[in-house]
Amino acid sequence: MVSQRRIVLTFVAVILAGLGYLWLRPKPVQVETAQAARGPMQVTVDEEGETRVRDRFVVAAPLSGRVERITLDEGDRVSAGSVVARMFPQPLDPRTLAEGSAHLEGAQAAKREAAARVEQARAAVEQARRAATRARHLSKDGTISAEELELAVLEETTRQKELEAAEFSARKADYEVQAAEGALLAASGRTDGSNAEFELHSPVDGTVLRVREESERVVSVGTPLLEIGDPTALEIVIDILSGDAVPVRPDAPVLIEDWGGDHPLLGRVRLVEPSGFTKVSALGVEEQRVNVVADFVDKPGTMGDGYRVEARIVVWKSDDVLKIPSSALFRRRSAWNVFVVVDRASRYREVEIGHRNPLEVEIVKGLDAGETVILHPSDLLDDGVRVEASK
Repeated sequence: MVSQRRIVLTFVAVILAGLGYLWLRPKPVQVETAQAARGPMQVTVDEEGETRVRDRFVVAAPLSGRVERITLDEGDRVSAGSVVARMFPQPLDPRTLAEGSAHLEGAQAAKREAAARVEQARAAVEQARRAATRARHLSKDGTISAEELELAVLEETTRQKELEAAEFSARKADYEVQAAEGALLAASGRTDGSNAEFELHSPVDGTVLRVREESERVVSVGTPLLEIGDPTALEIVIDILSGDAVPVRPDAPVLIEDWGGDHPLLGRVRLVEPSGFTKVSALGVEEQRVNVVADFVDKPGTMGDGYRVEARIVVWKSDDVLKIPSSALFRRRSAWNVFVVVDRASRYREVEIGHRNPLEVEIVKGLDAGETVILHPSDLLDDGVRVEASK
């Protein structure tokens, strides 16, 4: 009897001890978790951008005088050589006439220089076209890589764009010569007291983007009167921090969002301007920024000049990397760490990271696909702490 009683008491004591342990032991910490998984990832530079007409021509007063009221409105179509404004020049003294002659000579020199650049750009296009043709043949034979072929095709496209820009510059230089010649002719016609009229012509076929001086008044030489361009030939200007501009390369993809449509548009970086500028942020902090110019690949729809967009410049991407949410990372002993869930307990794990964006980070070493990590680790966690995933 005594032995049976002792066994019963021992059994009851064990049960009570177990219940006490279950009652007194710490409750599991509620945590959010995610799994390390392989998949695509990209790193972008996100900034606001603004559309602008690629080739904008400003028609300015080539001389001082009275400009008539401009009857054109924004959006009106004009053709090359059509009259866009009329002026009545003021009498010019010999000194001003000499300045006009010098301006004409400078305009003629600029015209010759622009013509030489066109020829140079045309030769570069022919050379790049031949190189791209050779690269296509070599790529079919497997002699060169696909990347080398892409670089050759990109070089051909870039040279073609440079030729188009050079041709526009040549047309503008020709217009400047005509304007300078007309100014001298008008001025010489005024020396006898006559009231000669001077006509200003559109340098290109395009649309009136802006009328700077609509009302009749006296203007000085160089005063902008109106702007002309093609509103369908748009580009995007994105000013980014100079530090973020370092990894941006020409031909990098640009995702254009929040432009008013229901889907993002694709663009390509054409130019990272070589010179930066200082800009004061909304917080009053001076920042060094750089303009990145991109072209539309997809049609820009009904967007026009000066529209605001959100631009994401892709500086790196991969189709298969091991990644986790960035919120799982924390610093410990000058190294990156995560908490890994092992047997319902948190365990320290030092990791080596690669590329990262605001949401995800690439894991180079320290984790395997399928392992569970803890997001937003709190001060309640330590090595060996029991955890429970929140629902």
